Amino acid sequence: MTKDQLNDLGAEILDACIAVHIELGPGLLETVYKTALLIELGLRGIPCEEEVRIQVFYKGMDTRKYFDIDLLVCGEIVLELKAVKEMNPYFEAKLINHLRLSDKKLGYLVNFNVVRLKDGFRRFVNKLY
Repeated sequence: MTKDQLNDLGAEILDACIAVHIELGPGLLETVYKTALLIELGLRGIPCEEEVRIQVFYKGMDTRKYFDIDLLVCGEIVLELKAVKEMNPYFEAKLINHLRLSDKKLGYLVNFNVVRLKDGFRRFVNKLY
């Protein structure tokens, strides 16, 4: 996927997140927003998988350990969803690490527990690209 295609898809993701937030508002559990976002992206014809399991390797060796990506959009963009009162730097570090370990270029950290969703939407780029 080209840089322009990733950016266009990112704009669609933001729009879908805003639509979910307008419909549901803040204050619900993360799982509710995740399910609603899956539905919204599906209605827009955007393929998305939830809880994508990624195998972890250390120095080329299989650790037999895994981590799960909240949502993977079009097999390219990692979404880390939250519904928290305060963001924690750990959430950003987690998303950056997930981008690196999954070899993905672009990710978004989305907190639905805000008054305006734009205030809870952050974009991250894997620095390896």
